[in-house]
Amino acid sequence: MSGWRLGIDIGGTFTDIALLGDDGRLVSKKVLSSPDDYSRAIEAGVATLLAESGIAAADIDEVAHGTTVATNAIIERQGVTVALITTAGFRDVLEIARFRSPRLYDVSFRKPDALVERRLRFEVAERIGADGTIVQPLDEAGVRELARRLAGAGVEAIAVCFINAYVDGRHEARAAEILRRELPGVPVTVSSELVPQIQEYERTSTTVVNAYIRPVIEGYARRLSERLAGLGIPAPLNIMQSNGGVLPAALAAEKPIFVIESGPAAGVVGARRLAERHAIADAIVFDMGGTTAKATLIVDGAFALAPETEVGGEAALGHRMVRGGGYVVQAPTIDIAEVGAGGGSIAWIDPGGGLQVGPRSAGADPGPACYGRGGSAATVTDANLLLGLLNPDALVGGDLALDPEAAARAIGEIAAAIGHDATGAAHGIHQIANARMMRALGAVSSERGLDPARFPLIAFGGNGGVHVTGLAEALGAIEVLVPPAAGIFSALGLLFADVEHQCIRAFWQPLGEGAAVAAEVAALRREADALVATDGYAPAARAFEATAEIKYVSQNAPLALPLPEGAIDDAALARLAEDFARAHEAIFGYRSDGEEVQFVTLKVVGRGLSDRPRLPPSIRLEAAPRAAADRRVYFGPETGWVETAILGRGALDERARPGPLVVEEYDSTTVVPPDWTARLDAWNNILLARKG
Repeated sequence: MSGWRLGIDIGGTFTDIALLGDDGRLVSKKVLSSPDDYSRAIEAGVATLLAESGIAAADIDEVAHGTTVATNAIIERQGVTVALITTAGFRDVLEIARFRSPRLYDVSFRKPDALVERRLRFEVAERIGADGTIVQPLDEAGVRELARRLAGAGVEAIAVCFINAYVDGRHEARAAEILRRELPGVPVTVSSELVPQIQEYERTSTTVVNAYIRPVIEGYARRLSERLAGLGIPAPLNIMQSNGGVLPAALAAEKPIFVIESGPAAGVVGARRLAERHAIADAIVFDMGGTTAKATLIVDGAFALAPETEVGGEAALGHRMVRGGGYVVQAPTIDIAEVGAGGGSIAWIDPGGGLQVGPRSAGADPGPACYGRGGSAATVTDANLLLGLLNPDALVGGDLALDPEAAARAIGEIAAAIGHDATGAAHGIHQIANARMMRALGAVSSERGLDPARFPLIAFGGNGGVHVTGLAEALGAIEVLVPPAAGIFSALGLLFADVEHQCIRAFWQPLGEGAAVAAEVAALRREADALVATDGYAPAARAFEATAEIKYVSQNAPLALPLPEGAIDDAALARLAEDFARAHEAIFGYRSDGEEVQFVTLKVVGRGLSDRPRLPPSIRLEAAPRAAADRRVYFGPETGWVETAILGRGALDERARPGPLVVEEYDSTTVVPPDWTARLDAWNNILLARKG
């Protein structure tokens, strides 16, 4: 085995590339993203990194990719023209959607427009009952007639979603067979193949979203695979899923709903592996990049999975307890709270004269004013540069020089509008960005009844180390861990993930008959085993995990819980019922012991286990030592401007060094205020602690 793994993560501003050897050697590259075709920047960045490092492309035997292409296609409405074919009487399910709003008392709120306009939503005569009996046979002639109409309508993809197809998908399968024969080359997404789960709107929305972005992701995956192969890389492309596993690119492109939260998931996977290595059971994970900031929680060594997510519209401004702003997708997703606050977030003045930051971002093009690429709006990066927190000559190892004068002009306009000097305006932008990010941190901690002060923070992203101590102080937290290669940590986290396949089956049954549950789980396991086998994993290198979505009979929202290991008998189901009651009480504040409990869905995840450790014994960064220097840094009105030592990570050791310090690296900056200390541990993490 040649021993090199390649991780590629697309961000709103930068594309991060990491090459990790089995011995822990790490080389990396940050390049500006190319939003017109993200694969173009990836190709250029990988080629440059290979040339600079002297590593042969042929020695790369794994490639993992985290991408925002699926999310962006939905947010920017850049998907394809989709037709929806559904059961007679259900044409307007997408319009009706859910009676839910993310802003309870805002009468001006409007749901996002349906991804399929009404003229392209068609009804077909058919009906299968909730018990699986055929009430009305499928009108096959009607499906053929629809195919002829669609041929002239410019439709680029088709979604098929019939009522009760989660119980029996034979009508959907037959309709899809006819459509594929009549319309060759037009991809058809079938709900019973994609997500055979109850809830007609949610299943319809998920099927439509998949159809809407499928040609986009298929084209992107094909271009990227061709570009990497053109560089001489023999390894197949894997893409990170929203649940934290990776999937072969061809399967991910066919079912792109499973990779919608691909980018954010990678950093969480890396943080969980890191926490496991250092025996950290509980932690808050904080990731601040150029466009957004994200937070999630690790409890008892695991991150939470939500059974569904929302994307597009206003869905990015909350977490799974606040819904209604975007398009529903029934795909297991790491429970991440996200806000539009990153280095590129734009500062602006609201109609009341107040200073605001984000969610609009300058992105990679034109970028912050200080990038010198045509941007003129003041951003968080401009503010941090003016405050001395960033080095104008050190961003991305000096490859991206910053223009302090351009930043000063942009901040000066904001300062004049609010009646402050430039320093006060820049500090205000920094603090307001922190306040926005506290929404995400609070969403995963205090809003769930948890005391954030008892959780250490694991901070990464290009801007995570700049802001994390201020956030930790606001949370009451006293410890922070900044991992090596923090600015490209999501690209690194991609390499810590396992190959995973998800198999799902609706199981609308009371929490009783253990034999029936066992039979369904066994069938799903066989299906998952076959998928993992196709990836080349031997039987001894396959692992399986079964979960169930369970709810009280009278409620809508289920909870996902692991099924007991071993035989699924009455005793195991009794333990499962108690596990559900406890989880329900922890999340919703009550349990209802007298109420019947039922299954909704059964799932089995099959994993391919690599014969090499996912996490090396340590990380050795290939970086030139940095000469120590000093710079004036502004730490707020109470402290003011302070002459601050500027050094590289390698200048730290196991002894706690008091702040103020600024640790500058190729991919990130870590700010250590006067009342904090910094030291290194054996794994090359920076450990920050509040004095006293």
